[in-house]
Amino acid sequence: MGITEVMPIFMHSIFTNTAMKKYVAVVWVKCITHIWSKFTVSKKNCMSEVIVNKVAESSLLTIDLADYIPKEEPVIFDLKEYLFMGLIVKEKEFRTALQQTAIDSFRDKTVLVLCTADAIIPMWAYMLVAAHLQPAAKELFLGTKEEWKKKKLLDAIAVIDLSVYKDQRIVIKGCGDEPVPEAAYLEITNRLRPIVKSLMYGEPCSTVPIFKQPKPTT
Repeated sequence: MGITEVMPIFMHSIFTNTAMKKYVAVVWVKCITHIWSKFTVSKKNCMSEVIVNKVAESSLLTIDLADYIPKEEPVIFDLKEYLFMGLIVKEKEFRTALQQTAIDSFRDKTVLVLCTADAIIPMWAYMLVAAHLQPAAKELFLGTKEEWKKKKLLDAIAVIDLSVYKDQRIVIKGCGDEPVPEAAYLEITNRLRPIVKSLMYGEPCSTVPIFKQPKPTT
């Protein structure tokens, strides 16, 4: 007699025998109870880990350097447009062109002075530009928009009130929508290291440790 013929007879004998049915029922209940207890313990452990992580995160202070990048849109003053034949600066022609440039479009604006042409600009040319624009411009800066943003960001970091970060666990936010120059991370670390309890980079849920104050020795 093969296995396929024996199994139906065996199963029939189990479920027609009262004692055997009780035994199977008890075993089944024990199995379900064991599985449920494992699931409950696992769920409690997961919830405990989440609570612990939330508590740990709540003690962190986050600094987003992008908040210190100026939101203002500066205007460009390109010396390329004032070059003779697009190549050189000729004093007479340069002065005349400047005098014909209305300054109303630069009023109360941050003006970035630069030259997008590959030309040698004499120092006095920058001075003439500044003398012409200063009465209207809010600020004059020599360089590109990226250079100006970097300068303003570093200036802002230099005057941050650090008293609120003393003996605190600090996270310097990374991977934001606004690109932050490397120099800013260098400078904020330079300022925070002497006073913070610990310093990290990233997000509160995923950080790279940078510095931690050693425990005092007894």
